[in-house]
Formats: sequence, C-alpha cells, structure tokens
Amino acid sequence: MKRTYLYLLLLFVFFFSGCREDGNFDNKVFINGSSGVGELLIKGNPSDESRSIQVALAKPSCGDVFVDINVDPSLVSVYNKAYYDNAIMLPDTLYKLDTNRVSIKAGSVKSEEAKVEFFKLSALSRDTVYVLPVTINCNNMDILKSAKNYYYVFRGAALINVVADIEKNYLTIDWKNPDVCNNLDQLTMEALIKVRDYDRLISSVMGIEGRFLIRIGDAGFPSNQIQIATRSGNFPSADSNKGLPVNEWIHIALTYDSSDNHMIIYVNGKVQSEGTMYTGSVNLGEPGKNGFCIGRSYEDSRYLCGDIAECRIWNIVRTKEEIADNPYGVDPESVGLVAYWKFDDQSALRVKDYSGNGNDAVAAKTLSWKSVSLPENN
Repeated sequence: MKRTYLYLLLLFVFFFSGCREDGNFDNKVFINGSSGVGELLIKGNPSDESRSIQVALAKPSCGDVFVDINVDPSLVSVYNKAYYDNAIMLPDTLYKLDTNRVSIKAGSVKSEEAKVEFFKLSALSRDTVYVLPVTINCNNMDILKSAKNYYYVFRGAALINVVADIEKNYLTIDWKNPDVCNNLDQLTMEALIKVRDYDRLISSVMGIEGRFLIRIGDAGFPSNQIQIATRSGNFPSADSNKGLPVNEWIHIALTYDSSDNHMIIYVNGKVQSEGTMYTGSVNLGEPGKNGFCIGRSYEDSRYLCGDIAECRIWNIVRTKEEIADNPYGVDPESVGLVAYWKFDDQSALRVKDYSGNGNDAVAAKTLSWKSVSLPENN
C-alpha cells in the first residue's frame, strides 16, 4: 500500500512540476531549428522544392498551444538589415504554405510540421537574392523573440557542378527507345565541351561515322575546326579562322532541316558556319561502338581529349536564341528534346538520359569525374 501511495505522489509531483509556471524558467514558443535562415540554390533546371517548418516549446504545457504561421513581406527589410543583404521578396506565385496554424499538444514540446512548397525556382534571376520571411504568433503562450522569424533565402548557384573527363574513353547508347532518334527530318545536336588539345587527326564529339557525325578535324582540315561528316559529304570547308580554343568551355550546336537541306553550326551561341548539305532524314538510334557514340568514331584513337558536360538531341530546329540562352542546361520536358545526357551522375559507367526516353549512355571504361563551377564567372 505504501508503494502505491509513493507512486501516486511521484506521479503528482511530476505532472504538477511539468505544468506549473516556473518563475526562473518561463516557457516560450519558438521556431524549431538550428538557425533562422534556410538557403536554397537557384539552378538552371526547373526545380520544385519543399521545406518543413515546426514550432516547439522549451518544456511541456498543461494545455494545447496553437501557433499561427504566416508569411510577412515587411520582414524583408529586417532580414536585409540583420544579414547585410539586398534581397527582395520571393514572388507569391512561387510558393505555397500548406497550413497557417499548427498545434503543440498538451504534454508535448513539438508541433506537427507545416510544409512550404516552392515552384519553378529556375524562373528566378540568378543575379538577385530573394527571401521568403515566415513568422509565428501565439495567443496563449509567449514567443521567444530571437526565434520568432525564419527566412528562406534563394540565391544563384553554379548551373553545373560536375563533369566527365572522357579522354581515351567513349560512350555507346543502351537504346531502350531508339525510334525517338530515327527518321529525324529536323535535328538539333548540342554539346558542352572543354578540350585540352587537338593533337590527333580527328577528335570525335558525337554521332555515327559515315552517317551523321559531329567531329573536330579531318585529313587536310584544321584539327581544331568542327566538321559535320555525313553520308553525302562533309560540311563546312576548311577554314583556319574557325579553329576552337583549348582549355575553354565551348558550347557547340548543329541544326539541320531536310526540307531545305539547311545546316548551321553554332559556337557559343553564334553562327560559325551556314550552308546546305543534302542527307535526307537522319537515323541516330544505332547501338554498339559502330553506332551512335559520344567521344568515338571509326576507331578508339579518335577520342575527345577533354571534358564533357552536356549532350542533347532534338527532333526540331532550335532557334539561335534558344541555343544561345541555354548552354548549361534545359528543361528535360522541353518540346522536341529526345535525348539528354547531362554527365553529372558520377556513376562508374552509366550516364542517365534525362529526356525520359530511357536511352542511357554507357562508358567503355570507368568514367573520371571532375568538380567544376559553371558558368566559370559565377
């Protein structure tokens, strides 16, 4: 019996001490987190993100505590002053708070999580800092002022953070859906490369030898000039003024329209060569080392001595503006995009096809990955 009384007494003391106000330790509500700022990076590809926010108490309360969570644009100036920044308010079309009220149940110290969803962050300017200030209010409990506000901050990040070195290596395609790259009456091919040297007769970018190939160099042709080799001939003519530099990131693109045989080569968004080349519709969906390759044509010695970041195939003719504006990445769901190898997987052999068509690229040897920050003037 004495043990029962003792147990009840201890339970009462625990409950009473947990609920009563302690004059030396006021209970307050605060936003739960290690800091008052959460940073999200603006990247090149469309990006939907979500974050959770939770409020807490220093110690359990006897009753439920209800806390309102709201976005407060007036706090942008508070953030800028506190963090010596020049941020502007995140547009209201790019975020959604799933609830404006959470509760901390009696006897608990944490609320359920509220979710903040962010949409299409790539629409933001990478040269501007944006902030979404969130604040809490509570009618039946004091708030810890130092943890009353939280700031979601958005700033530009490198568009490309890792690339592959494919010197003395190449990739074939594991064609799950080759038809998307066959019978192409219109075509755009793009690659972002950095070449260390052009000390071989031909450096291969991508395509199929004897059919349709983007390569650099040829016999009697500058070893650093882009050449399109087709079954009907090669384009353009040799020109020593059209050589590509070494140790610089270069975006190269080719467009071809079989309806008028019009072909254009772009370098860094600018027209380098333009003319006509009759070759009919183009078929690229061929497997094996004698089919479509990245970094190989005809023989292994025609490798690309350098790094590669982006390879894309489209079944449309991209405009000059579209090519110039998107060297570092495109929306994988873009109209006309039929193959998209981003070279950021960091896997040993396989490079994902981000177009959704499942035609992954497979390296002949283990890939060597490099950390970068592109564009380099970031």
